[in-house]
Amino acid sequence: MLIVTSIVASILTAIFIKLSLVIIGLRRKNKVSLGTGGFEELERAVRAHGNFAEYVPFGIILLACLELNAAPWWLVALPGVALIVGRVMHAKGINAPPPDFRQRILGMKFTFYTLMSLIVLNVGWSIFKLLF
Repeated sequence: MLIVTSIVASILTAIFIKLSLVIIGLRRKNKVSLGTGGFEELERAVRAHGNFAEYVPFGIILLACLELNAAPWWLVALPGVALIVGRVMHAKGINAPPPDFRQRILGMKFTFYTLMSLIVLNVGWSIFKLLF
């Protein structure tokens, strides 16, 4: 069962929906049906949403692999929480007028380090399971 991954994926999906609703609201407010219409606030929202969509699937896949390979729940939960924190920080940093680049950069660092740790955890755990 993928209990931890299910919880993390559900939280991330709720955040994704929130980011989507922000875009919809800004499109309505600025009367833009496609693209950003040159509105900086809408451009930031679109990129926060796009960036989220680009990175989160890899994290969920790696979490699921780790959990399916019978890693302890906490070994799945820790990077799951870190991924959530990183994605929230990035979205807040890019959407804050003016953009808070420190928070955005810290969010990306959380995301990258989490993904890299998930790679190491998956490879290491798989080797451990093969040998023992």
